[in-house]
Amino acid sequence: MSVSQSSPSLGGSAASAMPAHWRVFAVEGVVLVGLGLAATFVPPMAGLVATIVLGWLFLMAGIVGLACTIGAARTPGFIWSLLSALAAMVAGAVLLWNPLRGLVTLTLVLTFFFIVDGALMVVLGLAHRRELSRRWAWLVVNGIIDLFLAGVIIAGLPGTLVWALGLLVGIDMVFAGAALIAMALAARQEAGA
Repeated sequence: MSVSQSSPSLGGSAASAMPAHWRVFAVEGVVLVGLGLAATFVPPMAGLVATIVLGWLFLMAGIVGLACTIGAARTPGFIWSLLSALAAMVAGAVLLWNPLRGLVTLTLVLTFFFIVDGALMVVLGLAHRRELSRRWAWLVVNGIIDLFLAGVIIAGLPGTLVWALGLLVGIDMVFAGAALIAMALAARQEAGA
């Protein structure tokens, strides 16, 4: 069942919201393009930074989860909460202990993400074609690029593992930002601003 069949007002609400908020989408697009360009200039460094940041996020989430779980020791599911917190701490510690190995793992996860995200972006673009926006093709192009990037990683294994994460995230961010900018500019035209 499509959106238009289940809720006719939803398509109209989203279509009117785009022109009203075009600046937000444009700013997000510009930021994504800037960050993406920075990541493409130094891909191994961008990949290691991403690995270290994720390591710290997992470690901190595990510590907070552990503290909260111990504070609520008599609640249902205590053991599962405890194991979840410990798993987050271990994942963070592993990423921080050996960021290069973590980079390899994250690159493989990223490949899977590009496959899934690429397919979803194509579907989202086609939904925009039917319901919301004149620049739906940009979303489809973004999805196709994600699928292409996944293919590049897979084709170049194992050599791509060191530099692929930073470079491909950067390229993806540039194209995602460009898609948002294009949609924002189309919405701006519709708003007459």
